[in-house]
Amino acid sequence: MAKISPSILSADFANLERDIHDIEKNGGDWVHVDVMDGLFVPNISIGIPVVKALRPVTALPLDVHLMIDRPIRYVEQFVKAGADWLTIHVESDTEENTLAALRKIRELGCKPSISLKPGTPAKAAEPFLKECDMILIMTVEPGFGGQKFMADMMPKLKELRTVLDHVNPQCILEVDGGVDGNTCALCKENGAEVLVAGSAYFKAQDRAAFVKTVQA
Repeated sequence: MAKISPSILSADFANLERDIHDIEKNGGDWVHVDVMDGLFVPNISIGIPVVKALRPVTALPLDVHLMIDRPIRYVEQFVKAGADWLTIHVESDTEENTLAALRKIRELGCKPSISLKPGTPAKAAEPFLKECDMILIMTVEPGFGGQKFMADMMPKLKELRTVLDHVNPQCILEVDGGVDGNTCALCKENGAEVLVAGSAYFKAQDRAAFVKTVQA
């Protein structure tokens, strides 16, 4: 069964505790937290104080996605704030710093993950695969919610699953961007085990039913 990680980027920021409890009530598995710095991506969202504030209000894993420049500067602070999974982008720093950041995340007791933008080939992930517990494939350009799903990312997803089965079979695949009640099936067919849904979840007339559709 797939997991769903609703993204609070589409939640009501004035009522985040309420909306996270709603995720719990409707059977969500994780809480996806999109962190943007206005440099690596053109938008600015939330940061370390919000993650720290969210940690006491839910027992669900906090799936923190750092869309920031040179994340090695902040990974320790995000882990200490309460992240359970911490994803950094391969495009955001040098290979050396990315490897160091992933190792630091694990040393601090958090699960390390990398993410690939749509224009980044699967091969770019290869230096990091043995250091990760998860790979996040973006199926939209990172930075804004509500974008259209990019089905042409599915070959990349499938390729990474094949490679991981040889080098790190325990590593799971997550998809983020345009996931809804229809596109989730395509993602799962191509190897996705965790699906991030923002606007599709929060705009669903029956959120519990949407969660079950994605998990099925």
